[in-house]
Amino acid sequence: MTPQEILAQFGPREAMEYDVVVVGGGPGGMAAAIRVKQQAAQQGKDVSVVVLEKGSEPGAHILSGAIMDPKAMTELFPDWKARGAPLHQAVTDDAMVFLGEKSGFRTPNFLLPGCFQNHGNYIVSLGAVTRWMAEQAEALGVEIFPGFAAAEVLYTDDGAVKGVATGNMGVGKDGKPSESFQIGMELHGKYTIFAEGSRGHLGKQLIAKYKLDEGRDPQTYGIGIKEVWEIDPARHQPGFVMHTAGWPMDSSTYGGAFLYHAEDNKVALGFITGLDYANPYLSPFEEFQRWKTHPNVRYYFENAKGEITAKRLGYGARAITAGGLLSLPKTVFPGGALVGCDAGYLNVSRI
Repeated sequence: MTPQEILAQFGPREAMEYDVVVVGGGPGGMAAAIRVKQQAAQQGKDVSVVVLEKGSEPGAHILSGAIMDPKAMTELFPDWKARGAPLHQAVTDDAMVFLGEKSGFRTPNFLLPGCFQNHGNYIVSLGAVTRWMAEQAEALGVEIFPGFAAAEVLYTDDGAVKGVATGNMGVGKDGKPSESFQIGMELHGKYTIFAEGSRGHLGKQLIAKYKLDEGRDPQTYGIGIKEVWEIDPARHQPGFVMHTAGWPMDSSTYGGAFLYHAEDNKVALGFITGLDYANPYLSPFEEFQRWKTHPNVRYYFENAKGEITAKRLGYGARAITAGGLLSLPKTVFPGGALVGCDAGYLNVSRI
């Protein structure tokens, strides 16, 4: 059955009214919801805000392991330390290493550009930070609906966004409603903020509908593969940040890798590959596995006897919006806005 047929047979959908609807409960969506509530409170207004999060809980779809500049967090909550924000491990040292197949050259720290100097920043689990932000948002009165994905943008008769509809549940493999079918619900807002992350499916539709990318450079993307490991305490250097370029990438492929030493003998590591790579045989996953065999990287997974003693705790992959400033679309349109990676706000040089 088509969506129109399902709606005609099982509709109309239940609708809930809010002042602001936020689609996506990642760092961008949570920060937007928090800021709206804060500004409303400063003006003595009561504004209703809801966040739709497709994961089972806020932070469930966030890949852990990141360096965080606390500047934005300080703007949201100047007392974030007293509130218990999970920013525990400060960066203690930076290394930018250019790799050959068996060699590595570390750039002297005084030659590193400002975007590679991370003193004052923190190595965090971004999932934990997002969960903490959700707690702060709820304390301000934000409603959070986990487990619900926005499936459709809703429009007014004059073409402005009026909200979103969640997906239908209980649809069989044949596309027909099953016994457990439940039609989605509508969330209407005076303003709808889209924070779906990189290449969000509703964000793509909005960019095309309102021609938000007109006159901008085409957006570019990468794939980031990340893992979290627990390593030998003797090889753990809390707060150490290493970025690498070069091997195993060829000279025509954009990308690089990182290894961050968090607290509790944990390291977050990852490999980023630009999705414009020309080699049809290149596999970002396999290149990541090759990178881990380099002596400068393998060292952290071994003990003093050269035995692999580290234990992988988790892994995942996600798209990365990498076009930068010249690829930013217009982010405001009738009835809504794009924020975070949905808008392309990732500052590539900063990370």
